Amino acid sequence: MTGRIPQEFLDQLLSRVDLVEIVNSRVPLRRAGREFTACCPFHAEKTPSFSVSPSKQFYHCFGCHAHGNAIGFLMAYERLEFLDAVEELARYAGLELPQRGGGGDSSRTLLERVTQADRFFRQQLRTHPARQRAVDYLRQRGLTGQIASVFGIGYAPPGWDHLCQALRGEGVPAEELLAAGLASRDAQGRLRDRFRDRIIFPIRDRRGRVIAFGGRALDSDTTPKYLNSPETPLFHKGSELYGLHEARTHCRQLPRLLVVEGYMDVVALAQHGVGYAVATLGTATTAEHMERLFRVVSDLVFCFDGDRAGRAAGWRALDVTLPFLRDGRQVSFLFLPEGEDPDTLIRREGQAAFEQRLAQATPLADYLFAELRAQTDPETLAGRARLAERAQPLLEKLPEGHFRELMNERLRQEAGVTTTRLHRPSTAPSRADRNLQLVRTPLRKAIALLLYRPELAQQAMVNPSAPLDCNEPGVKLFSELLETWRNDPQLSVAAVLERYRDTPEGVILERLAAWEPEAPAEDFQFDLEFADILTYLRRRADPRGRLPDILLRRGAPSALSAEEREALRNLSKLQKN
Repeated sequence: MTGRIPQEFLDQLLSRVDLVEIVNSRVPLRRAGREFTACCPFHAEKTPSFSVSPSKQFYHCFGCHAHGNAIGFLMAYERLEFLDAVEELARYAGLELPQRGGGGDSSRTLLERVTQADRFFRQQLRTHPARQRAVDYLRQRGLTGQIASVFGIGYAPPGWDHLCQALRGEGVPAEELLAAGLASRDAQGRLRDRFRDRIIFPIRDRRGRVIAFGGRALDSDTTPKYLNSPETPLFHKGSELYGLHEARTHCRQLPRLLVVEGYMDVVALAQHGVGYAVATLGTATTAEHMERLFRVVSDLVFCFDGDRAGRAAGWRALDVTLPFLRDGRQVSFLFLPEGEDPDTLIRREGQAAFEQRLAQATPLADYLFAELRAQTDPETLAGRARLAERAQPLLEKLPEGHFRELMNERLRQEAGVTTTRLHRPSTAPSRADRNLQLVRTPLRKAIALLLYRPELAQQAMVNPSAPLDCNEPGVKLFSELLETWRNDPQLSVAAVLERYRDTPEGVILERLAAWEPEAPAEDFQFDLEFADILTYLRRRADPRGRLPDILLRRGAPSALSAEEREALRNLSKLQKN
């Protein structure tokens, strides 16, 4: 499925990127003959079975059977959606994404409305008569005009409909204000601004576009103190992180990210030199947050208040984090002194002292077992058994790897037992991989040869008038591949596979693309074998030239043995006479 991305663009994109570079920047590769290999990033292994083919621009793991092109790799490794993976590769290749119709038009309209609102809020912080209260508040929190500009902080003035009037005056329909989450209707059906008399914090997506807002009340008796935009087609608060775009802009190679709880914490930390903080948007940490964070860095520090609520939030974050802790990733927890938050603490202590606290943050393993010890009594046999019982379901969430093994060993030490019964996490292939046991047939061998050497498609033009056996399963697919490469000989294997994404044919093609010759062979040997199979398929299409059953059998280790090819040539000679 290409979404709404034109096929021509995907072809161009996959011809411009180098899968070896894409993979190697995330998983170090070593050359092995014509291919590159590594230990598979999708399952734990000690002997490399993950192979990347530069010629095909295709990867395959012979252990867990993961495979695909550059788009598929980013989707699997970075846990991106299809369109996000395409966008990431387009940036890498220096290509502009084409404009998309349909729902894209609606999203662009909402982006325009939110952008207009962003300009309005910023202007109000500079010009509105009531702005001084907002300016005084920001100064009181130690923020400068420069940092306010970096984060695009604005002001929503008091009154019912200042923003609505301003945008309606620019011709914006009321329905679009409602859809963008900028307004609501009261009991009388009148349009009302969502944000009134609040400090405004723009929320940006990964591309830096404003998609929503957070508003902080200026009056202590106004509730809620913090108000976010509602869910819209642009904004899903369970997956967005405030400050992530600014952090990535501040430092292109972030060593780590600090996860805090509030907008002001992020801005205040940046003001004092800690420019790598992000905040969830009034929600607990989610799996979507973890996916997004680990796409950027491999080292996270969660920072929470030291009170009961902060401890509960920390434990929830730990629970969500466990399934994402594959080898090489690190998570720590910093609990602040009671009554302090990152904003107040860094203003009082300064950057150096605060970062010293970060350096001494509690590693996830230590935090997990400290909490379990506090919940049980490890000095007794019953307490140790209870500790092991409570730890087991948590450790079972860890992905297969060395960290899981080390945590299992730590549990044995903590509980004083010699063995623990952790179930192995499921690393089973997808349903398609489990169900698809490809039997090697002459036709599938021909497709595999074609995917290995696409130039063989030109060979099939020698006698294009001779039809193939249309009763043979897969002939239609084979003919499509031949036609594709006849029309565009420069098209990469990766681009052709992309055309069959999320189709039954695509599953088969990806399995066949993983095929490699058992031993190096000269080009003429491929040519000869491919020609033999074409002859076989054409003879099958001729009722007068039906082949002996020995050549129609399925399940052979290879498509045609040397003896079968020789029999085929002899039969062809007899039929010509």
